[in-house]
Amino acid sequence: MSSVRRARWFVPLVLLVVWLGAGAAFGPFAGRLGEVATNDQAAFLPRNAESTRVVREQEAFAQDESLPAIVVWTAAERGSAAGLEPRAARALASLNGDPALAGPVSPPLVARDGEALQGVVPLRPDLGDRLPGTLDRVRAAAERVPGATVQLAGPAASQADLSDAFAGIDGLLLVVALVTVLVILLAVYRSVLLPLLIILGAVFALGVACAVVYVLADRGVVRVDGQVQGILSILVIGAATDYALLLTARHREELGAGRDRFAAVRAAVRRSAGALVASAATVAAGLLALLLSDLTNNRALGPVGAIGIVCALLTALTFLPAVLALLGGAAYWPAHPSRQGSGERGRRLWVRVAGRVDRTPRRVWAVCLVALFALAAPAPTLASKGVPLDEIFVNDAPSVAAQRTLARHFPGGSGNPTLVTARADRLTQVAAAARRTAGVASVAPLTRDGRPGPAARARVAEGRVLLHVTLRDGADSEAARATVVRLRSSVRAVPSAGALVGGFTAQRHDTERTAERDRSLIVPVVLAVILVVLIGLLRSLVAPVLLVATVALSFLATLGVSALVFQHALGFTGTDPSVPLYGFVFLVALGVDYNIFLMSRVREESLRHGVREGVRRGLVTTGGMITSAGVVLAATFAALVVIPLAFLVQIAFIVAFGVLLDTLAVRSLLVPALVRDLGRAAWWPGWLSRPAGREAPSAVTADVRPPARKVP
Repeated sequence: MSSVRRARWFVPLVLLVVWLGAGAAFGPFAGRLGEVATNDQAAFLPRNAESTRVVREQEAFAQDESLPAIVVWTAAERGSAAGLEPRAARALASLNGDPALAGPVSPPLVARDGEALQGVVPLRPDLGDRLPGTLDRVRAAAERVPGATVQLAGPAASQADLSDAFAGIDGLLLVVALVTVLVILLAVYRSVLLPLLIILGAVFALGVACAVVYVLADRGVVRVDGQVQGILSILVIGAATDYALLLTARHREELGAGRDRFAAVRAAVRRSAGALVASAATVAAGLLALLLSDLTNNRALGPVGAIGIVCALLTALTFLPAVLALLGGAAYWPAHPSRQGSGERGRRLWVRVAGRVDRTPRRVWAVCLVALFALAAPAPTLASKGVPLDEIFVNDAPSVAAQRTLARHFPGGSGNPTLVTARADRLTQVAAAARRTAGVASVAPLTRDGRPGPAARARVAEGRVLLHVTLRDGADSEAARATVVRLRSSVRAVPSAGALVGGFTAQRHDTERTAERDRSLIVPVVLAVILVVLIGLLRSLVAPVLLVATVALSFLATLGVSALVFQHALGFTGTDPSVPLYGFVFLVALGVDYNIFLMSRVREESLRHGVREGVRRGLVTTGGMITSAGVVLAATFAALVVIPLAFLVQIAFIVAFGVLLDTLAVRSLLVPALVRDLGRAAWWPGWLSRPAGREAPSAVTADVRPPARKVP
């Protein structure tokens, strides 16, 4: 007997030592992931898009794809820009030969209003951490021109500001998220020790996840940028905390029922494992569906996020049970687990909610559906065609101010041309077709000296030529994208030219189209995968379909509210094309989580007490825990707003609002009311849908077995 007792202590101690070792070994990787992250947006283009083919063809012209840095000189005196041109030309020429350049620097251009000059410095797109230093050299050279104010615009300056926005993401975002979670847990548990243990488990999970992702990214298996890095941190902390809340809620019930510390942990793990594994499976499967995307950053988030979810599940099923077994009721100090076990003391709110659902289920679900459909009505107005350069940053970044100056004095597409490749023997016809296209300001082929110039000196590579097409509108505008569509139609009409259109504007257009294709493919796959997981967990068909449908409706309602908030409150004219897809994957997968926690408990109680009482008891026993989990997850995603990027602010709002809507309305009212109204039909064709007395015993309720069925 003494050896058995020693074994009961041995296993938790071993697990604790293993996790402490893992935390010490892998914890530093949470701060090193930035070493293998890249914010080079050229690495995340659609694989099979026309603009990506143009990028590959550029290599044949001994002109690597460039990341333009546009120098803007604003003359101190009106009309004096022309007099500054010679010095500006010498300043730009001094940069030639810099290894960071992708090609020679073109002479500066004087604005028609005579108040500004612009020069384009083509930089290599793979500079990474060297980009800020390179831009410093460009600025230093440009400032040699007296009598003018210097600003840097264009994609290179935007990317540098993007890198600055992500600087310190490892520390700031993690601290904000952990402090937020800790404050909420202290309020929920009124305990000092347990919240710290849950936070420690989340940190261990994040450290292991970051170590695995670091190795994969270092070997080129996955790509990681600042956005993926930030989402991984938030996802792991939120998921690990949610899983811990579910497990500790069951553990507290078991302690309150009078079990000893080891029996309480075993029972809690046994009764929670199914819901936890199903929950993690839905989120991981939803994220892995992103591998079907043609966008590299979407594909990267899939396995990276799934790795984080698996690590969060491991800590919830191993580290947390180990410390709970070793500490017992002391883990809740200075509070103490209730001795009433499954009683309802302290649950008065959820008793009232459950009572309302039980008495008038049809009215409850009808009101919820009307409200959700009303919130979903503005969803079609959410524009997902990309964010203009001046809206990428929440705050006014230097590149945004420079872009505004550039737009005041020059044609919108200056310095960031659209690129057209075509057969050399069709150069004249293709150039003429491009010039006739509405919205095109100028057309010039790349010459042998590496600059746009006359057709007679065009550089020919592998039988093809490269044309620089300057658009009248800003390269990031809707009008410019419409011009690219017309341009493609025009040059394709030239017989046997094999013309392709690429460049910055075309890349944005192709990214938007690819994102639309991704949504039409990935959304049904995610819904189907989640439906299969729910069918396996709940052993029915009707209930899983209800859960998926209600969460999908909740997502549409969230998009409707987001459309109004983004446009009228935050001033965004649109969202990144990936925002709706990310929002869908997170909200549907995470929203189903809370329904899994609820419905697995409802099923357990229904096997004991029947469907009507099962719904009531399931809602009462899980109400506080799931609400706390929802608030924690919403708060962790809201922490993304510390990074001043429109993309992450939009994701933060969508997920935070959507999770709260799922937690407070869908899970608390809509789903219980529907199941209560349908009764046994909700569990068709499982045992619970059959007449009373035909219910099968459940493995999770082995201590309270239903009456044995009589053999006819």
